[in-house]
Amino acid sequence: MGTFDEDLFEKGMERRKATLGEDYVAKSFESADDLTQGFQEAMTAWAWGFGWGDDAIDAKTRSLMNLSMLGALGKMHEWEIHCRGAIRNGVTRDQIRAAVHVVAIYCGVPQAHECFRVARKVLAEEGML
Repeated sequence: MGTFDEDLFEKGMERRKATLGEDYVAKSFESADDLTQGFQEAMTAWAWGFGWGDDAIDAKTRSLMNLSMLGALGKMHEWEIHCRGAIRNGVTRDQIRAAVHVVAIYCGVPQAHECFRVARKVLAEEGML
């Protein structure tokens, strides 16, 4: 008996593409191999299907939560990806700034500097600076 849930995977693909963009998701799956393919499928089903798949919290709020948590963890590669996703989900420049302020308060000024460094890059590329 397998543990793969096709419904969660499909829901996850929809949410993942809506947030990260179809090109990003396609590249993630195209670059997957026998080492990483199962992980791509599981994370799509679990993180995006289960984690993002209900309507209890809207996508914009989830994106702000992600920016705060990823910033707190110092996962700046993921922070950049999710900053782009947050913009797709309707998060404004001022809301990104406010999320970084929360990171500064709870995680320290050096980590907020890193978040602002990446935010400036993303916002410039998105024409929001």
